[in-house]
This record gives sequence, C-alpha cells and structure tokens, in this order.
Amino acid sequence: MPIIDILGFPHFYELTPSVLGKNQPILVFIHGWLLGRQYWRPLVEELSATYQCLVYDLRGFGDSQAFEKQPVETMDNEKYSLTSYAQDLLILLKKLEIEQAWLIGHSLGGSIALWAASLNPEVVKGIICLNAGGGIYLQEEFERFRSIGTKIVKMRPHWLTRCPLLDILFSYLMVVRPLKRQWGKQRVIDFVKADTQAALGSLLSSTTEVEVHLLPRVVSRLSQPVYFLAGDKDMVMESKYVRHLASFHWLFKECGGNVIDIANCGHIAMLEQSEVVKSYIEELLEKHIVAPSS
Repeated sequence: MPIIDILGFPHFYELTPSVLGKNQPILVFIHGWLLGRQYWRPLVEELSATYQCLVYDLRGFGDSQAFEKQPVETMDNEKYSLTSYAQDLLILLKKLEIEQAWLIGHSLGGSIALWAASLNPEVVKGIICLNAGGGIYLQEEFERFRSIGTKIVKMRPHWLTRCPLLDILFSYLMVVRPLKRQWGKQRVIDFVKADTQAALGSLLSSTTEVEVHLLPRVVSRLSQPVYFLAGDKDMVMESKYVRHLASFHWLFKECGGNVIDIANCGHIAMLEQSEVVKSYIEELLEKHIVAPSS
C-alpha cells in the first residue's frame, strides 16, 4: 500500500489508474469521523472506469497512524482542525502532482473538502458533500455531543475487535437498513484503530461555536460548484442542517438545486445507497465537465 509523508506524518492512500487520453479532474474521496478510506470502495470500483479516483486515510484514522503514539496529555487540537486536515489534503494533491480535483467528502470529510476548496480554488474545481451540513450552533446539544464523544473515544478497549457479534451491532448504527456484515466488521476495526488524539482533536476542534459559525462563511465565498447529498432519514446530520449550510452557496440562491435528498437513507449513504449516490455523482459531474468516452 502506498504511503506518503505529509508534515512528518505517514498517510496511506490508493490512486486508481488514469483514464488514458483524457485530461479530467481526479475524484478525491474524504472519509468521516472514526471511519476510513475503505468505505468508498463500492463507489470507486464503479467510478474508476470513467474517472481516476484517489482515496486516503486522514491523519490518525484508518492506516494513517503515527509510528510512535504521543500521550493524550500533549494533545494539540489544532493539529486535527478542519483547516489542518484541509492543508494535509492539499499537500497530498501537490505531492501526487494532481492539478485538478473534485472533492467528495462524507460528514466531517465534507467540511474538510469545503475548507480545502476555500484554501486552493485553483486546484479544487468542485465539491460534493455527502451527509454533511451544519452552521447552526445549539449549545446544549453540542456540549452533550462533545461529552458523549469524548467518553466513547477514551473508553474504547482494544479487545473490541475480538468481541463476538459486535460487528452486527455496528452494522445497524446510524443507518436505515443494516449494512452487510463485512462493513460492520470494518467499522469496529476503524473505531478501535483511530488514534485517540486525532479522534478527540477533530471532534473538539470542529464543534466549537466559532468553528460551527465559520463554516457557512467558507461556503458563501466559494466560487466552485458545491452540491449536498442528504439522507432523508439521517439522524446524525438531518436534512434541515444540510439545507442550512447549502443555502449560503450561490447555487442554492440562484436555482435552489444544490441539495439532493436520498430516499430511505441514513448517515452512511455511500454504503446504504451506493448505486443511487454513484448516479448522482455522475450526473453532477456531467454538468460541469465532459465525461471521458468509454
């Protein structure tokens, strides 16, 4: 598996073969909190026949782990902020000599994609956010979410990956219909594997009042096309929050057409409704770039 150094931190990535004869933007997939690059596999297997695709593990998640773990007491949340992750991504693109990209981000990954687009509009040509939204700060809800999230991260025992039937439970979490058991197993693995500093740092830095209110301003100044795919039964990122964030973009203001609801879908749309998500991605890309001929 290829590894690339970004600011002294090893990052695992996978880059599909280029589509010969076509100068097309590369599709870059960014995973969400406590997940990893694996969840994009069904989409990438289909889309890579038409577009070159890049998937990678964010700093401290999946296989992108530091060779030496640092004590939590020395944690610096800024190393795991949205802007830091966006800068990691832009360095990755530069090192891989990717000059044009469309970013597809899930949940936390959607926020990272928006920040990366803001920091380098010359490279980032468009964004598709999946189960991502926000911009509304509800103090009690956020404080409860931060508290529960912190406890979950700190109390993870490493023997969970050997716990019988736990994968079945994970296949039911945050989705409308249970995922295949292989994905439940993968979710347990990534839940346990996530570095404590990265898990806590990304959670705490992205949910401050300042950061939550800043994201709509980021969206409002993007000149690139930005689209939002929302699960109509997503209880983690409800459609109303997706629409709120999307409303700050010029596409929403001009035609109201940058939000697409996915029926019977929860928070893991790329696995729950992979064929539907694939079709929407292809449709949106065809609006802005010429798809390579088969």
